[in-house]
Order: sequence, then structure tokens, then C-alpha cells
Amino acid sequence: MAGEGGSSSTAATSATMSRIEAVQTVMPAKVTDPRLSRKISVRDPLGCGIFGRRFHTVLYFKSVTKEDSGWLVAGWIRESLGRALVEQPLLGGRLRRVGDSEGEFEIVSNDSGVRLMEARTSMALSEFLELKEWEAVEADQLVFWKDIDGQNPQFYPLFYVQVTNFERGGCSIGISCSLLLLADPLGMASFLKRWASIHNTLVSENDKSKLPIFYLLSLRRLNDTPSIHMISSNTSRSRARAKIFNMAENMNSDEKICRTVASVCNEEAECHLGTKMASKYWLFLKKLSEDIKIEACSKEEIMPLSITFFQGNRPIHVSFWIGSLINDGLVIIAPSSSDEGCSGMNVVVTTPEEEKI
Repeated sequence: MAGEGGSSSTAATSATMSRIEAVQTVMPAKVTDPRLSRKISVRDPLGCGIFGRRFHTVLYFKSVTKEDSGWLVAGWIRESLGRALVEQPLLGGRLRRVGDSEGEFEIVSNDSGVRLMEARTSMALSEFLELKEWEAVEADQLVFWKDIDGQNPQFYPLFYVQVTNFERGGCSIGISCSLLLLADPLGMASFLKRWASIHNTLVSENDKSKLPIFYLLSLRRLNDTPSIHMISSNTSRSRARAKIFNMAENMNSDEKICRTVASVCNEEAECHLGTKMASKYWLFLKKLSEDIKIEACSKEEIMPLSITFFQGNRPIHVSFWIGSLINDGLVIIAPSSSDEGCSGMNVVVTTPEEEKI
């Protein structure tokens, strides 16, 4: 799995090194007024690693027509993502401290925007997916993330999109999102479905011969200027395995019940995944008010996405994982989203891959 076989992994990473060609900031298409906010309460900000915990997902697309160019889709993403952010403005917001409290934060929809990266790699898509260590390379090269500075969190984006063009056609769309924003994988899936719908509607409403305003290849030739090397990513190769439980009744207003539910789901997840949860894990409790409470818990003795940004061209492969620089386990409890058709809650248990039973 990712992170094993160091020398071969290093060689594979070198062979498929992606080159960032452009960086843009995408803001909501309309000013957010009034501004929204979400409170974050955490007992140990550094200990639970909230500044580095994030969701990653990568969608891979073959090139069927010339309209499937990654450069083209990135140009349209620049417009469609801005429209999608109007409905979810917190994604384009920033985290900030509240008063002098060490563990009190809030996310504010201040329209600072998300980062859009355009990149290319010298390897063909089919060759990449056949790599023995492709998971490690994927985490290094196809998604972008910059850990939030705990002292000055207001300057760091919470959402990144990287469109990577493969040699001889095909591309990947890598998405990184702070765990604090959506607080559960199903929330991420819901947003991506809505964004993809907006994107495809936008493209279909325009003449196929029309290029997007922010089409990189119409602005410059790639070989005329050096690629962007001064930007470094903090994506980690470590992956946590996840098991999602759906519960018909929403009980997350009762924190004691939620701790019990988390403990029971831990045991079930260990059996299902064949892994062992660390003795200490972190409980992310997202309430109906959208506020999030984070606390440490001790043990008591993800996603198949059928999302397309190309009409009629579905992804040939989808990866999803939760990244973190620390190896503690994680339990997320959040209300079911409205498009799931129920008023229950979702429990997501992730276990460090190293802790085998």
C-alpha cells in the first residue's frame, strides 16, 4: 500500500513528477451577504492535527474527444466552481481564531476563495494506473494541500483542486478539502455531485467551439516559460482506511450517546477492515447547527463516486482517502445530508493502516 517499498516508490515518483503550470484563486461568483460562519471547538488543536487533516479524492478520465482535454476542463472549472461556491460559500472561506481562547475557532465565508492548480505529467494515464506504487505517487503528485498554520490560519485556503494532464491525453481531477469544512465523506460527495451538475450545464449552454475565458493554452505556450516550482505541497502518503455506518435516528445532540455509538462502530470497523484502532482516537462531532466539536476519546475495553466533468465520459477510476500527519484513529459523526433522503446520522471510522489486527 502507499508508503511501502521506499526505493521503488521514489523512482516512480521521480518518473511521474507533475509540473504545476498555473495557479488561480476561484472565488464565489457572487458576494456572500450575509456572511456565514461555523464554530469549531477543540480541546487540543495541535494534538488532534486539525490543521492537517483533510479529505482527498482523485477522479481519472480518459480522453475520448478533444473536448476532454484537461486544459479545457480546468478553464471551465474556473467558472463552474465559482458558481458552485455560491451555494457552499464556506468552502471559499478561511479559518480564524475566536478571541484569546486556544481551542476556539470559526470558519467564515469571507470569499477569499479556493486554489485551482493546473499541472502536467510526462506519463500516460494507462501507464500510471499500472504502477506498482501508484497510490504513493498519486498522493505526492495528483493532489495539492498546504497545512494550515495554527498561529495564522486566516491566510490558508481550505479547499484545493488540481487538474493534471497526462501524456497522450487523459487527465485527473484531484480535490483536497479540510476535514473541518464538510466533516464527513458523504458531505464531500454531495458537493461534488452538485458542482459537476453545474459544470456540465455550463458547458452544454456554450458552443462547443467556444473556449473558456481562462483557457491556459490560449494565454501562453507551456514550453515558453518555466513551470512553477516555488509552491510546495504537504500531501502525505499515509492513508487511513474508512468504514461508513448509516443510522436511521439522529442522536448527535446527545454527546454521551455519540461516544457510545463511536465505541460500538469502532469494534465493527476493526472486524470489517481487519485493522486495529489506536488506543486514543479523535471524535469529530458535527451538530445540526453545523458547529463542530472535537475531543479525544479512549477505547473502552469510501466512496465510489460516479461523478463526471465531461458529458458522457465517466471516470475510469476514483480514489478517496483521509490524509493526516498523525497516526491516531478518527471517528466522525455527522447528520445525514438532505439528498440522502433520511434524517439520521452517518458515522465514519478511520483506522491507521499500520495497526493490523
